[in-house]
Amino acid sequence: MTRQPDAPRHVVASGADADTVVRRLTRDGWTVREGFALPDPAWDVTNARLVLHGRVVDRENLQLAVLAAARGAGIVAVCDADSLVGRALIDDLSRLGAVQLGPGGQPAPAEPGDTVAELVPEQRALLDRLAAGDTIAAAAAAEFLSLRTANRRIAEARALFGVRTTREAVLAYLRQRRTPG
Repeated sequence: MTRQPDAPRHVVASGADADTVVRRLTRDGWTVREGFALPDPAWDVTNARLVLHGRVVDRENLQLAVLAAARGAGIVAVCDADSLVGRALIDDLSRLGAVQLGPGGQPAPAEPGDTVAELVPEQRALLDRLAAGDTIAAAAAAEFLSLRTANRRIAEARALFGVRTTREAVLAYLRQRRTPG
């Protein structure tokens, strides 16, 4: 079985930005539909290469978008990333994988030395627990994550910090978190 690439997840600021992303995804072979309600009754729609797009302005649309992403659909959401709904959307989608902010198809650049801002909430919670002395297994259990997911999140954090060991990642996290900014 050929592994499908991860479904795209974009949060953009305007309809024009969404149009840019949608055109690129269509050109890349994705089927694009407006709205976040999935038409397919099958739970896993990964192989359909389906991207849903629209505005996310309230909890209802947020929940539909996250559910569609969890079922394997790509998402292009027009949303103010600094709003309460926008932050919740980005946090929830980040639990599923990388989220691209803006139409450029790349993660939004962080300020120099602000790697902590790029961490998803699960990664921050795990690093906090590791810094407090928990083992990875204990931190995973406390955060209601499988050990495999916790190890994946910590490996992603190590990559973000550009370090090889979990200990180095925890130290880098603590240094940056304490730095006034």
